[in-house]
Amino acid sequence: MEDIFQEIVRIRSEGQRAALATVINAEGSTPRETGSKMLIRSDGTLLGSIGGGSLEAQVCKVAMKVIRENRPTILRFDLTGKEVAEEGMICGGNMDVFVEPIVSEPCLYIFGAGHISVDLARIGKMVGFKVVVIDDRPEFANSERFPEADEVIAQDFGLTFPDLSINISSYIVIVTRGHLQDEIVLEWAVDTNAAYIGMIGSTKKNQTILSHLQSKGIPKERLEEVHAPIGLDINAETPEEIAVSIMAEIIQVRRKIHPTVKTWKV
Repeated sequence: MEDIFQEIVRIRSEGQRAALATVINAEGSTPRETGSKMLIRSDGTLLGSIGGGSLEAQVCKVAMKVIRENRPTILRFDLTGKEVAEEGMICGGNMDVFVEPIVSEPCLYIFGAGHISVDLARIGKMVGFKVVVIDDRPEFANSERFPEADEVIAQDFGLTFPDLSINISSYIVIVTRGHLQDEIVLEWAVDTNAAYIGMIGSTKKNQTILSHLQSKGIPKERLEEVHAPIGLDINAETPEEIAVSIMAEIIQVRRKIHPTVKTWKV
């Protein structure tokens, strides 16, 4: 039988999504014991079982919502007097099922390898992100300058885009050396499903770029999702302080995506 944990590793490495349902409490007569697991892929296919029948169908329905919203849930099943197992078995217990989203490792993509990026890469790695730095200047984009980064790419931005696996666990920071490069990266970024896109610059500069992209047909609603100016307003001045404000905003967004667990009675 295919191993659930091996499949989770594959899903995460390929940037796909799924949900894992685990029986966390089983009292009385229940179809499966505590610890039983079932993986629900985004296409609805299953691996493993937590009991079959209508119970499993309800879990699968909720799991698809967990995948869409990236929000974990606890389902509480009262099985007293309910026919929930196969072959007409009557259960007389209670079962709690924890359904959690399976997503890729959070990845911080930093476009631009200037002073702010050095500190941002260091902080990003410190708080648990995979870090990728991209710049078209090899003298800036190198492993000596970014020892904490998982990957450093020295290449024209446009040539890099097709090789990047952007998904809902991706966070894009645009801090290139000029307006033209910022706009090139942003035009590509807003066409991805990244969880966060932020661009450095003054309000006037950012509005100029956003207006230009809107005139090229990019929906205003999508551009309004861009964090520009980037970072939380903490009156940051130095590169180190700006890096802190950017990472703080990214953490804020990330935690909104992973809110408190909901509990439903079924």
